Amino acid sequence: MSATDDHATGDARARLRWRCRRGMKELDLLLTRWLERQYPSASVTQRAQFEALLALPDPALAAWLVGGQPVDPPELAALVEAIRSDCCVMSTAVRREP
Repeated sequence: MSATDDHATGDARARLRWRCRRGMKELDLLLTRWLERQYPSASVTQRAQFEALLALPDPALAAWLVGGQPVDPPELAALVEAIRSDCCVMSTAVRREP
């Protein structure tokens, strides 16, 4: 990879980092952490899905990532679960010990 490629990749990641800034601190943290930790090794499909996720409104993201609501469209479900798993977010369906 050339210095130009590194610069282009850095610019793209900086733009994504900016798009991870949302109206809720929880979303900021979840999205930015996944970007920093998982995006570099993500597949082309996962990267495209992440960009599609960033285009969605905050209420939908909050319902899926923080609230544990079912993801629609279903093709984003695996990525949403990966983001939640990477950040150790509890779903609303918490198992209680008897």
